[in-house]
Amino acid sequence: MKSKLRAAVIGAGAISKEHLTFLSTSDQADLVGVCDLSAAAAKYAANRYEAKAAFTDYKKMLADASPDVVHVLTPPNTHKMIATDCLQAGAHVLCEKPITPTLEEFKALWEVAQACDRHLMEDQNYLYNSPTLAIQKMVNDGELGEIQDVEIRVALNVREPGGRFADENLPNPIHKMPAGVVHDILTHMVYLVLPYLPSVDRVSAAWNNHGGGELFTYDDLDATIIGGQTHVRLRFSAYTQPECFMIYVRGDRGCAETALYQPYLRSVVPRFGGKKLSPLINHFVNGSGLVKASFRNFYRKVMQKTPYEGLYELMDKTYHAIAHGQELPIGFQQMERTLSLIEALLAEENRV
Repeated sequence: MKSKLRAAVIGAGAISKEHLTFLSTSDQADLVGVCDLSAAAAKYAANRYEAKAAFTDYKKMLADASPDVVHVLTPPNTHKMIATDCLQAGAHVLCEKPITPTLEEFKALWEVAQACDRHLMEDQNYLYNSPTLAIQKMVNDGELGEIQDVEIRVALNVREPGGRFADENLPNPIHKMPAGVVHDILTHMVYLVLPYLPSVDRVSAAWNNHGGGELFTYDDLDATIIGGQTHVRLRFSAYTQPECFMIYVRGDRGCAETALYQPYLRSVVPRFGGKKLSPLINHFVNGSGLVKASFRNFYRKVMQKTPYEGLYELMDKTYHAIAHGQELPIGFQQMERTLSLIEALLAEENRV
């Protein structure tokens, strides 16, 4: 076991800030290189996060820096090619979501990883946010009973003039994905519901482009998934306000909800006061929790903390697993199920 794993980053876009912050502060990683097609971006990131070198050619970085782990943070349509080169160079690969545009490409890439005896993992970071983990613990402990309904609701103004997705002169690469810009957030929505979904028996999805034009493939999704007794609803809108990322989980004993952009946890479960007093106790407990959450979120705002807290937890667990020869937190089955469900949502036969 090495004392530190040599780590490198390919792609110095917006999400790289989170990965580079982790790598520059982790006692498990030694940041040996940052690569971007923009020499200025690569140099700035390398200086800002104290990487040993900056590159504009990732193959040269692989040869010169010899990283043990590479974070691939480039547009999704480039992941398969770049990740293949990294794996064949002997590096483990941690890939931003979506790991590939299609399930077929992912399976081909996984075969390369297996042949090279290297790890390959998608960044499913919201699974490790504190409220997400808290709800999962409630489910595991039986507090909510048998899960019957799960809803993920996202409101995100992706069409905002001047926003990173709405520039027709310099289109964001995510527009090339099968679901267009919605694909970027859909991956999060799907992997978040899968822990509560025992199977996928029926899928129906209503896709719309209410704003029209050729830049956006879709800007609205309303989908239902049924697996056994569990019903799931995925709702994405570019038009409703305020912007939000909500998770609702309901069982036959109680329910829980949270928001990932402004974190809080609210639950309605049987309390020690019995059936008559439980509603009042739930009001008190949840009210107290919301007050505390407001102070925490104000502190997060002042300190410019982002909703990516789960990324740091996931990366920490991942580096520990690689260093100790253990299974990674996100395995083949989780990634395959995520991509399979996304393709089912996009399939023509499941459209309404």
